Order: sequence, then C-alpha cells, then structure tokens
Amino acid sequence: MEAAEAMTAATVAARAELIYVGDPMCSWCWGFAPVLERLDAHYELPLRTVVGGLRPGPAAEPLGARLAGFLRHHWEQIAELTGQPFDLSGLEREGWIYDTWPADLAIVAGRIVDEARVLAWFSRVQRAFYAEGADVTDRAVLVGLAEDFGLDGFGEVFDEEATAEATRADFARSRALGVSGFPALLYRDDEIVAPVAYGYTSFEGITRLLDRYFTKRWGEDVASGLLCALDDPLSC
Repeated sequence: MEAAEAMTAATVAARAELIYVGDPMCSWCWGFAPVLERLDAHYELPLRTVVGGLRPGPAAEPLGARLAGFLRHHWEQIAELTGQPFDLSGLEREGWIYDTWPADLAIVAGRIVDEARVLAWFSRVQRAFYAEGADVTDRAVLVGLAEDFGLDGFGEVFDEEATAEATRADFARSRALGVSGFPALLYRDDEIVAPVAYGYTSFEGITRLLDRYFTKRWGEDVASGLLCALDDPLSC
C-alpha cells in the first residue's frame, strides 16, 4: 500500500472526519454511492452522514408530466455516466408527491438506532427507490426495509418527535456548512472545515485532492461535479 493510501485519522488530526451531505432521493447522490463506499473503505477516517433535505414537506412537488419527463431523461443520463441501476417505473405513478421528508426522516431514525451502519442504510434506501422502484415516501415501505435491514425498533424511533427535530437539525447543519446542492463532501479537523467535493465526482479525483491535503495542507482546490441543486427543482 502506498503511503497516501495508508493515511489514518491519527496521522491527520486527532478529531478528523469526512462529512457527507446528501439526500436518499437525490439522483446524483445515488450515482455517487459507490464512490462514497470506496472512500469509506479507503481512509481510516470517520465518515459522518448529514441529511440535507432535497424536497421535504412544503418543498415537495407533484409528479406531473413535466417533472416525470425531466427525471426520466436525467436518470438515464446518470445511469449511463455512473453505471448505477435505475427503475423508471416509479415515474408512472399517478398522483404521487416527490416528498423527501419520509426518506430523510428514515435515514436519521436509522442513524439513531445504529449509527455504525448509517451509510449502508442510506444506500439501502437509495437502492430501494432508484433501483427497485419502491415508494420510499410510504412509512410502511420504510419500516419494512428497516426490518429486513435489522434495525430493531426503527418504527418507534421513526415516529418520535425527537427524530423529526434531529432531521430538521441536519437540514440546518447542511445550510450552516454552506451546502447548496447534493452530494457534498467536506473534511473537518481540529482547525478547519473545508469542502472536498460538490456534486458527483470520481473516486480518483477526490483521493488526489485529499492525499495532497494530507501532505501539504489545504489549497484552494475543490473537486466539482454534477449535483442536485436546492434552488433548481429540475436539477435532480
């Protein structure tokens, strides 16, 4: 293993970590999922997951013909670029509301139940929505996924007001970190919080930047890519 690959949290800073800000119903986040999994395995750094809130509650949109047509084209492009599977059948639902709040809440509930598995749980909810056509706006669907995933007591935690408050706190933290689109990856240590990547970015591009930082400290570079923007309803 090369020296850069052998970097550990201890060699960087006592409390260093990567912070991932995303949304389980963000298509570019689904495209980014394999990259994130590789990064988590590559670096001996904690990877914290923050739910950003793409279209929660009042920001939710009905899946009309215009949005469905845009998403179909967009998802096909992401599938071609990233190799991630997409089941397009969900775009034919009538009267469906693209509300990310239940899925956002589910990620936070899963984190409360088993924080060590939250990244895998995030990916499981993504896969259910994008690759399996599951309606993750439905509480029953989410509870079923959680039971199969082994998250004991998930349903009770999902329904607690404290979980809703924690989810809203995630949204606020995302904004405080300056994130305006997903996926976003940041590095934090005792001295700084610095952006690493905004948008879908390759594993190689991110590791080149991080490894350079570990040896030379942070520069002005940020790996940038394609993302789901909060201020653009037709970006995801």
